[in-house]
Order: sequence, then structure tokens, then C-alpha cells
Amino acid sequence: MKKKRSLSVLLMGFFGIIFAVSACMAFGTVYGAKKEQQAFQELAVLVEVVQEEAGQTDYGQAEAAEESGTVLREGGQPSPYAVLKDKNPDFFGWLSIEGTILDYPVMYTPNEPEYYLRRDFDKEKVQGGVPFLSGSSYEGCGNYLIYGHNMKNGTMFASLLSYADPEYRRQHPVIRFDTLTATGEYQVMAAFYSEAYAKDAEGVFRYYEYGDVSDPAVFEEYVEQVQKAALYDTGVSAAYGDELLTLSTCSYHTENGRFVVVARQEGAPES
Repeated sequence: MKKKRSLSVLLMGFFGIIFAVSACMAFGTVYGAKKEQQAFQELAVLVEVVQEEAGQTDYGQAEAAEESGTVLREGGQPSPYAVLKDKNPDFFGWLSIEGTILDYPVMYTPNEPEYYLRRDFDKEKVQGGVPFLSGSSYEGCGNYLIYGHNMKNGTMFASLLSYADPEYRRQHPVIRFDTLTATGEYQVMAAFYSEAYAKDAEGVFRYYEYGDVSDPAVFEEYVEQVQKAALYDTGVSAAYGDELLTLSTCSYHTENGRFVVVARQEGAPES
């Protein structure tokens, strides 16, 4: 009887330790995610403050800023994102969708594209990372291909999968992507499931190989493939000369699954 009691006590202690460790890990994950989101919000507030100050800048000050080498945007006003570029030269732009949690900076390290896969804005190791631009994309390439994690807590690019529902697209038709020198609003053109295909796979659409669509034939090929893959018709199309935005995240519908949302910069005619 004593042996049974001792065994029971040992088992209770063992499982108690496992529970405590698991609880600590879960708390650490939640705390870490909250801390990451708070850091992004602080960056957003910093930009808002600069924007407010820029709104009070007169022509003479803007002219002086240009002469001093300050980055300017349309209208000759200093770029509010210059403050983030100063903090981290890898900053490329800011991505957001109104009414959602998706509101993040976008980084660009073409020589090491996935550098921010598990790093924060300050280059410290974190779970969620920072959205980043494909190494093959660049300003003027015709397609900003941006990657972000599908986090279980709903942050980063997790909300993109909601675009599988056409009603969600109707509620959130516009994606905003501002670069250092320009503002941009993009109409969602298509959403589709895909995957990271094996090298020997044939007859598949590797959307991730279209980071640069500056060639007219490549652009048309990409748009055609996107429209074929689309889950539903949005009534939005694109023609060469339009600027595209492609957002990619993981999806668990299949091994190495991906979910993709493609948008066209506003100003082009709809079909």
C-alpha cells in the first residue's frame, strides 16, 4: 500500500511539473506576442506624430528640408517614414488593412530575403518576425511580393485567410501599402490557395517566382495565372503598367500550403 501511495505521489509530482512548465511556456508565448504587437504599435505612433508635425510644415520649411537631403513625398512634404528608415535602414514601407489587426512595417534585405522571418524591427529574435519584401522585388518592378507569418494568435498575416470568403473581401476591398516616398491603395483583385511546390513539379503556378514583372510578357502571364487560381471573381483586373501587390502567408490546407492575396493599385480601370 505504501509503495502504491509513493508511486501516486511521484506521478502527481511529475505531472504537476509538466503542467507548470507548459503553463509557463504558454504564458511566455502569449506575453511575447503581446510585446511584439506593442512594439509595432509604438512604431505606428511614432509615424503618426511625425505626420502631425509635417502637416504643420510650411512651404519654406519643406524647401529647406529638400535642400538638406530629407526624404520627401508627393506634394513636397517630408516623409513620415524617414524616422523609421533612420532607426533601421532595412525599412521599406508600411502595410495595413483598415478594420483589421494587419498594420505593420515591411522590411527589405535583398541579399538575405528571409532575415526578418524570426527577427523584430530592432533585429532581435522573436517568433512572429516582420513582414518582408521578396528579394526579387524592388521599386518599379511592377509587383511588391510580401511575406508574413500566419500566427495562431491572429496577428501578422493570419487575417489574410479570411479573404477566402468573398464577403470579407467586400468588407475589406482595399489594402494600403506606403513606401518611403509614396502612398498606395490597392484594390484586392484575387485570393487563392497555393503551395511551395517541389522543384520537379510540372504544370503548376509558382506565384513566388514573380517578384519582378517589369517585362510585359511576364506581367501578363502572372495576371492570367492569378485570375485562373482565384477563388472568386472580384471584378478587378490589371494591365501592364499597373502596380501589383502580392501578399503571401502559410496555409494548412496541404503540406507546404500557402494563401495568397493579390491587389492592384487604385487608379486603373476595373473590368
